[in-house]
Amino acid sequence: MTRDANHPATPRIVDRSTFQAELDALRVREKAYTREGDALAAARRRLPMVAVDGATRLTGDRGPVTLLDAFEGRRILIAYYFMWYAGRPAPEQCEGCSLYTAQVRELSFLQSRDVTYATICQGPYEESARYRDFMGWEMPWYAADRGALETLLVGRRVGMMHIVCYLRQGSDVFETYWTTRRGVEVMGNSYALLDLTVYGRQESWEDSPAGWPRLSGEDLYRIGDRPIVQWPRVKAGHSDDLGTGGR
Repeated sequence: MTRDANHPATPRIVDRSTFQAELDALRVREKAYTREGDALAAARRRLPMVAVDGATRLTGDRGPVTLLDAFEGRRILIAYYFMWYAGRPAPEQCEGCSLYTAQVRELSFLQSRDVTYATICQGPYEESARYRDFMGWEMPWYAADRGALETLLVGRRVGMMHIVCYLRQGSDVFETYWTTRRGVEVMGNSYALLDLTVYGRQESWEDSPAGWPRLSGEDLYRIGDRPIVQWPRVKAGHSDDLGTGGR
């Protein structure tokens, strides 16, 4: 941080009317941002689609399945491709994927729109399923080997986080949209909530006044040697043994 973490800089103090006038001016921009987001969503709905092999093999709780099976009979599938470091213990798994996945909890509303949400881990099923159980996640969970990933993520970087949206028409599967990096922020509310606060995300790239608190490096996603979102599970006594023998 650029200043004493216990006494960071603060905004100027004004009276209520001045505060509200400046907030009202900002609200105009916020509403324009919302309308632009609506326009982008409308453009997304008008994208073409590309055929995908629905028979691509995945591994799930019941053993071998296909991408088509992952729809669970619904029309749409949203798949999050989870980064995985095979053979490594839980503290060394991806802190970003863990953060985003930990915020995906309520799926019934998506399902009411004929949408299935699932995680596709880019690594061995047994290890990653143990991690899912350690973290207390309940979404459908699959794993894909390198060959399947090269089919499903053709033209993209295997091993990177991705959200991919699919449409099913009978037994035919089509890809309708994908995103990566900051595009996956839609999975969670933490950043959106932080963006409403005076100090924001506290990250070095943000445009913040001098003296605002800033974090860097591993402090962004980790406390000590673990991803931040693992600590509640560790403190509650849940085992993080992934059966990798890597300790």
